[in-house]
Amino acid sequence: MKVLLVEDNRADAVLLRETLADTRDKPVELVHVEQLKTALERLATESFDIVLLDLSLPDADGMETITRTQKEHPELPLVVLTGLDDEATAVKAVRHGAQDYLVKGRGDGHLILRAMRYAVERKRSEEALREANEKLQAVIDTAPVAIYTMDFEARITGWNAAAQRMFQFTENEVLGQLLPNVLQDDREQTLAAYQRVLAGEDLRGVGARRRRKDGKVIYVNMWTALLRDAGGKVNGFLAAVTDVTERKQLEEQLRQSQRMEAVGRLAGGVAHDFNNLLTIITGYSDMLLNKMPEPEPLRRNVEEIKKASGRAASLTNQLLAFSRRQVLQAKVIDLNEIVADMNKMLRRLIPESIELVVNLEPQLGHIKADPGQIEQVIVNLAVNAREAMPQGGKLIIETANRELDEHYCRRHMSVKPGSYVMLSVSDTGAGMAPDVQEHIFEPFFTTKTGKGTGLGLSTVYGIVKQSAGEIWVYSEPSLGSSFKIYLPRVQAAAERAETAVQPPTPASGRETILLVEDEETVRMLVREILQSNGYSVLEAKNGAEGLALAGRYNGKIDLLLTDVVMPQMSGRELAEKLCPLRPGTRILFMSGYTDDAVVANGSVAPGSAFIQKPFSPDALARKLRMLLDRQRQKQPGRGIRN
Repeated sequence: MKVLLVEDNRADAVLLRETLADTRDKPVELVHVEQLKTALERLATESFDIVLLDLSLPDADGMETITRTQKEHPELPLVVLTGLDDEATAVKAVRHGAQDYLVKGRGDGHLILRAMRYAVERKRSEEALREANEKLQAVIDTAPVAIYTMDFEARITGWNAAAQRMFQFTENEVLGQLLPNVLQDDREQTLAAYQRVLAGEDLRGVGARRRRKDGKVIYVNMWTALLRDAGGKVNGFLAAVTDVTERKQLEEQLRQSQRMEAVGRLAGGVAHDFNNLLTIITGYSDMLLNKMPEPEPLRRNVEEIKKASGRAASLTNQLLAFSRRQVLQAKVIDLNEIVADMNKMLRRLIPESIELVVNLEPQLGHIKADPGQIEQVIVNLAVNAREAMPQGGKLIIETANRELDEHYCRRHMSVKPGSYVMLSVSDTGAGMAPDVQEHIFEPFFTTKTGKGTGLGLSTVYGIVKQSAGEIWVYSEPSLGSSFKIYLPRVQAAAERAETAVQPPTPASGRETILLVEDEETVRMLVREILQSNGYSVLEAKNGAEGLALAGRYNGKIDLLLTDVVMPQMSGRELAEKLCPLRPGTRILFMSGYTDDAVVANGSVAPGSAFIQKPFSPDALARKLRMLLDRQRQKQPGRGIRN
């Protein structure tokens, strides 16, 4: 062992040399200098294993000797030499970085040698620990996961770069702070969880809410590990945190989509069954009114029944819109033109206390949608905004071109990235709490006690979805709401509105019609309508019975009028089996579902003649006459067409 002794008292130096001379089996090379300056010069040119350093030198005194030596040679172990009455100073020196201290004149050579070897080993251990800590700190600083450490009181003691990026607080802003990223409402629960961690419980991917510096709430998963000092005593813990806000939002979007899809299927089924009932109510009401003279006292009662059935039919149409089973007459349109044309109507719709602001992008792209349905969307959103501003406010309608990238679509909505036209309807009204926003598009959900049906926004949702678009809402209590609708942009010129064609006058006939309907009351009504218009009627309650009846009947069957959805044999199957037997027979399908719905699920072939329930006797008569008077066209490969 090569030792540099820095001691200005020569007698003390001689005594130490003689003491170490007794350790001949473990030789020590002792180099003696009397000043710190000389020692630093020797250290700069020679290699030593350890420095024995007196704290009182001609050119340095006290802690200065340690500070200067460590500054220039931090890798060398230091053992302080002290007198019998200066042991407290030596202890202080150890706290300042010396590895040990020796009291002059005390102990034999072997004891001094062991102390020096212990100092060397301790320095090596400290260096190894320092290197390990530096590596660990480098890992923590560069980790993509937010990592921070806390003491027993849950005060921050460490904060890596990822934590700063996640929570937006700098290290200086959080060090020594108590739960700076925990919401006030969650503090008590969080402190209790941290106490369990300090007691030995580990958190493994536990979910929690946290807040950023800007106040935004994020959702995180957390893992913890205890921190211990050199003696193994717990002195805090480390938390590794990942931001799962985006994943949670996607999961919530999926749950919301599944819930809305389930509600949509239910709504569509209810509308289908309800339309069968409305067919009966509407049909018999019309038939009664046709037979009642104007002075008849009961005529007004029947008219009220018909009006009620009309309102009920309107509700079922809204349910069908929500379940995306409406008939859409889509065309390429200019959204700006629709908004501009509705301007006067919207101003009549809202009171004078509400200011209407319309901002339209001049070079707005075109969309493909049903103009009437888009108008209904705007009206429903405007009415919703009006109800949110009973004391007045501002209604803002905007259009804009938008390019939605993959990240935005993944985070906010389920549409594909691409070019879109945005329609925004915003208000400065009461706004909505998060728990209300979760249900606003569901049928019959409303916060207006005793007012409305709760179908306005669900209708908007269904129309937007059926138009291949997406609707997104942002709202906060007392800060208003903003509905943003994104519809795919198309590269085509807008189509001109077509002049409505007046339907032909209802006419009777003498043809034979095969009526197949599984609902007895509906079948009875349709039979009566057909017979009252002069038709001969063959009726059956299901497909198999209808097919058998067609096989037995010797006369000509001019038209098959069949329900689409029936047990055992569907209307389409019946038509396909009847055509080879009766090649000249025309086909008319009827259903409580819409044309789009039955075509989409394969219930009827595209282009087939169809009438939706509920229908009036006049509507059915016009449809029948149109088909029977039209020359039948054969189009091979397109299925059944009439």
